[in-house]
Amino acid sequence: MSGFRPYDEYQKLLRASSVHVYLTAPFVLSWSMLEAMSSGCLLVASDTAPVREVITHGENGFLVNFWDSKQLSKSVIKALNKQETFKKIRRNARQTILDKYDLSNLLVKHEQVLLGCLAK
Repeated sequence: MSGFRPYDEYQKLLRASSVHVYLTAPFVLSWSMLEAMSSGCLLVASDTAPVREVITHGENGFLVNFWDSKQLSKSVIKALNKQETFKKIRRNARQTILDKYDLSNLLVKHEQVLLGCLAK
């Protein structure tokens, strides 16, 4: 099977994941990391400025040096071997998204900014 899959299949895949590795260069934050967090994935992600805005190492995910493949592999192995230990981190990842990036809250804020600009 190739090509795009329906969104609900993508979400099921994320929820079934044992660990989600998010490596990014040139060091940007994309919706896919937020989507993985929203699904409660255990994240191992690049320790870069935009990612650190969302992930706090050891609280709602794990950060690794983008260029250090040994650190990355050790972190992924640890995440895979300690699934039960890291359930709270998965819950914290989802809660981070609900608290800071929930669409229903963000749309209201976005609308206020736009209306404020139009009023000027």
